[in-house]
Amino acid sequence: MGQFNPATQSRRNVAHHYDLGDKLYGLFLDKDWQYSCAYFPTGSETLEEAQIAKKRHIAAKLMMDRPDLTVLDIGCGWGGMGLTLARDYGARVTGVTLSTEQLARARQRAQEAGLSDRVKFELLDYRDPSLIGPFDRIVSVGMFEHVGINHYDTFFHHVRRLLAPTGVSLIHAIGRSDRPSTTNPWINRYIFPGGYSPSLSEVFPAVERSKLIATDVEILRLHYADTLRHWRRRFAAKRVEAAAMYDERFCRMFEFYLAASEIAFRRMGHMVWQVQLTRELRTVPLTRDYIVEAEHGHGALSPVSQNASEDAD
Repeated sequence: MGQFNPATQSRRNVAHHYDLGDKLYGLFLDKDWQYSCAYFPTGSETLEEAQIAKKRHIAAKLMMDRPDLTVLDIGCGWGGMGLTLARDYGARVTGVTLSTEQLARARQRAQEAGLSDRVKFELLDYRDPSLIGPFDRIVSVGMFEHVGINHYDTFFHHVRRLLAPTGVSLIHAIGRSDRPSTTNPWINRYIFPGGYSPSLSEVFPAVERSKLIATDVEILRLHYADTLRHWRRRFAAKRVEAAAMYDERFCRMFEFYLAASEIAFRRMGHMVWQVQLTRELRTVPLTRDYIVEAEHGHGALSPVSQNASEDAD
């Protein structure tokens, strides 16, 4: 029953954690409100730098090589990924979330950034029939953990349905490097009801049945452990403020959640996986060089970079 996540139940599960209040998450997240695994190329990055690197890494895999690409962001959170793709790569983004608090903040941020004409955020389930493609790119960061194992076929069916024939999708999620298991009962009850971190052996059969093609797979091993260490220390530094928002019992619960999650990534077989998916075999280059080139600015210039170069001339 814990993995039965129809749209109505998914919305209740999301509200349990993500609608706790923006002020709480503002205590320990980075400036762009990224509530997912950061990316530490050297291990010495600050949390802010590592979250920027994560978005750049994902954008490189999405092949954001020209302006006005249409992007669907499934589980858009507070809008950071979508706003980055619109601002830095000239994309036209539709972000969907089931969190009313995240939706309000994401829309506010788009307006403040002057990007409301390029980014729209909606309170929608990825299964909603009103969500119509095709999209040139589909990205999902930190949402797949809430899909529920019984709904993997449905998820990838809709990714394929919404993805353009020559489109690229990138799914980023928590998983297990060992055999399939179960969600910790404490985490399921108090933190993420309905959540589940799968082994890749549970994910790929659904990908195969969807007729999507896995064109790149990457495992991020200790990156989330380091992310959680930053969050745990930031939360501890603002603990008095957190207790004033909630109470001592909540603070102990949240501290335990952050510490236990860090241990899970350091010692208990948890990791993060990124899977790039296409509908056609030749959509992406044959080697991974283009990813590194794009991350280091050697790929196609974004609209922002193009304008800067023209001004310099």
